[in-house]
Amino acid sequence: MSLFKKMDLNEDEAVKQPKGESEKVKCLIIGSGPAGYTAAIYAARANLSPVLYEGLQPGGQLTTTTEVENFPGYPEGITGPEMMDDFKKQARRFGTDIRFGLATGSDLTAPPFKITIDNSKVIEAESLIIATGATAKYLGLESERKYMGSGVSACATCDGFFYKNQDVAVVGGGDTAAEEALYLSGICRRVYLIIRKDHMRASKVLQERVFNQDNISVFFEHITREIVGEDGVVTGVLLVNSKGEEVLLDITGFFVAIGHTPNSSIFKEYLERDEVGYIKTKVGSTHTNVEGVFACGDVMDPVYRQAVTAAGTGCMAAIDSERYLASRKVASLVSKS
Repeated sequence: MSLFKKMDLNEDEAVKQPKGESEKVKCLIIGSGPAGYTAAIYAARANLSPVLYEGLQPGGQLTTTTEVENFPGYPEGITGPEMMDDFKKQARRFGTDIRFGLATGSDLTAPPFKITIDNSKVIEAESLIIATGATAKYLGLESERKYMGSGVSACATCDGFFYKNQDVAVVGGGDTAAEEALYLSGICRRVYLIIRKDHMRASKVLQERVFNQDNISVFFEHITREIVGEDGVVTGVLLVNSKGEEVLLDITGFFVAIGHTPNSSIFKEYLERDEVGYIKTKVGSTHTNVEGVFACGDVMDPVYRQAVTAAGTGCMAAIDSERYLASRKVASLVSKS
């Protein structure tokens, strides 16, 4: 979920800095998923006195996940909310100042970088770590929300194992949907790929792989009308084709693969982003094109989008930030001598 108020901000609006209360900090972290909390742990242990703003959904997307079984250190698995609570407790243990608030504006012209919180308070940060994540796109069905985490998922790599030897459906026609369907085909008994158009947008190579996979069935010109369930879990999906005919598929898992929106719009004036909106970072680091501003987690990762990789880049961002601040201190001492 986005860390920004949708009613206040969008890609086409200019982000303005309101006049109001201000505060100066050494290291500001925006975002409270695995990347943000990991950055906070490392920054706090490096005596950077980090201030972290959680955003609209403290804990990030993992708080909507019922079971996490692929994060190292949890041999019996753990729920997403419980794991993120552990992250938060560890960050707080080392002295991170964790606050609830939404980033609604930015001025990254020069340090200290100015971030507006809740359209009122301005935080002036010597270094900035952006861990605002990416928001998965959904179909907008009421039944989709109803079964979120109980059969509906936006990440096959995260949740596919729970549907081993079962029948599942994937909705989408691009590269992401093709990749999700292919991944699930190695785990599940049958994968139904639902595409609203009469063709796929995925690359030719991925299309060939999909069509050559025996346990993937492609439904062109079908849209999802409703996700069907019983006793709180998914049992099927009701489709309707271009002729108005309904088709009911018996499935236990429904995967939405129609893309993600990186939560980066308030930085668009200053940071280099790709065509989708993912923040670009220098190879092998979390440095953005603005010195002193670092990006980690899903807001800069269009490829993996996993909790463990997000945590890894959070660690990198904290180390990059600490080294940047140390170099600025040295530079200021040299300039004064």
